[in-house]
Amino acid sequence: MSKTLPLSRPSFAAAIDALRRDLLHEGGPHISTMRNHRFALLVVEPKDEIALRREVQALSIELERGGWTVLSISLKRLLLDRIQRLGPDWAQWVIETEQALSAYDPARALESVKEALAPLIEGPDGLAADCAQIIQAHAKANPGAADRTLALIGHAGALFPFFRSSALLRHLDGRTGEIPVVLLYPGTRTGDHGLSFMGVLRPDSDYRPRIYSA
Repeated sequence: MSKTLPLSRPSFAAAIDALRRDLLHEGGPHISTMRNHRFALLVVEPKDEIALRREVQALSIELERGGWTVLSISLKRLLLDRIQRLGPDWAQWVIETEQALSAYDPARALESVKEALAPLIEGPDGLAADCAQIIQAHAKANPGAADRTLALIGHAGALFPFFRSSALLRHLDGRTGEIPVVLLYPGTRTGDHGLSFMGVLRPDSDYRPRIYSA
């Protein structure tokens, strides 16, 4: 008689389990020792990003069945919305500029795209403002519900190489109504605090939030 082999779990399963335990802590979400700085990063290798989304969706369903609200925020969607508001002429200008430069200087072509997108992504008025608006609107409509709410920020990989997660979290600080925020981070971890976005960019150690990783 053949034996049924146990289903293998992804390498980041322990990180998901640790995040679940800390969110459901009996004293309230415990992803940080500071109530006014409830941020964390869930780090996964880029090749496992799709698998992570499935696991996170399962966690979201579990929390919602337990009476939680999960705010799923897509950085990719927020950026596309910003680009759309600028109109087709702006997008066409960026594309044509990149194509013209790439013919003789690919590095300068990429830099032109970075310069065009930077005001939309970076700083306190960039994507951090859009994330804050969504989270603050929920906090205002549901006072006292911070301990039963989770903001999940994902699709960061779609913004490579124009995005720095440490800056996003820094500009979100003080703008989330004490709602726990978890950023899904595709990259690799170096030491206790160093993270390399997509495993390509130079490791960034500018992180205060707790890091959950395999």
